[in-house]
Amino acid sequence: MTVRCAWAESTDLMRDYHDLEWGVPRRDDGYLFELLTLEGAQAGLSWSTVLNKRERYRAVLDDFAPSAVAGYDEAKLAQLLLDPGIIRNRLKVQSLVTNAAAFLDLQAQRGSFATYLWEWVDGVPIENRPASTAGLPARTELSDRLSKDLKKRGFRFVGSTIVYSYLQAVGLVNDHLSSCEFGSMAGR
Repeated sequence: MTVRCAWAESTDLMRDYHDLEWGVPRRDDGYLFELLTLEGAQAGLSWSTVLNKRERYRAVLDDFAPSAVAGYDEAKLAQLLLDPGIIRNRLKVQSLVTNAAAFLDLQAQRGSFATYLWEWVDGVPIENRPASTAGLPARTELSDRLSKDLKKRGFRFVGSTIVYSYLQAVGLVNDHLSSCEFGSMAGR
């Protein structure tokens, strides 16, 4: 029997996300933008809700191309607000354009968003591997600082809790439980 973090056991989609993506160090800007967008959409909702809408997000957001999303006009945003396949919160939908523009600005400044992001951990993932979920924080000093910097750069829906979840998702922080078979980054 495969042992994984308990939160991932609810559905096949959650298991696949956990086993193949969550906590895997990523440096691909396209993927980093996708996950930043999805984490922001999650605010106040469950990850499974957002994950179930991921394919629709890909379809309506030009496969998460920040250059396309940054150019969305009011008509496109109004169209998105009518799409039941995504989270139709007005502020979250409006943040798509501002976050894409801020993402592109950071790419231009640093050569890639990944370069900017990984500088926060000196290029090396933080290994926590707690024994239980009781040891998992909702936010940390790192997520507080990164959240503040992202907000200063014009990003929205990047509060410290969202940022910490993002850091876990894209592998800057390894919070797989010590008992989880997928926690070791060897071979990942």
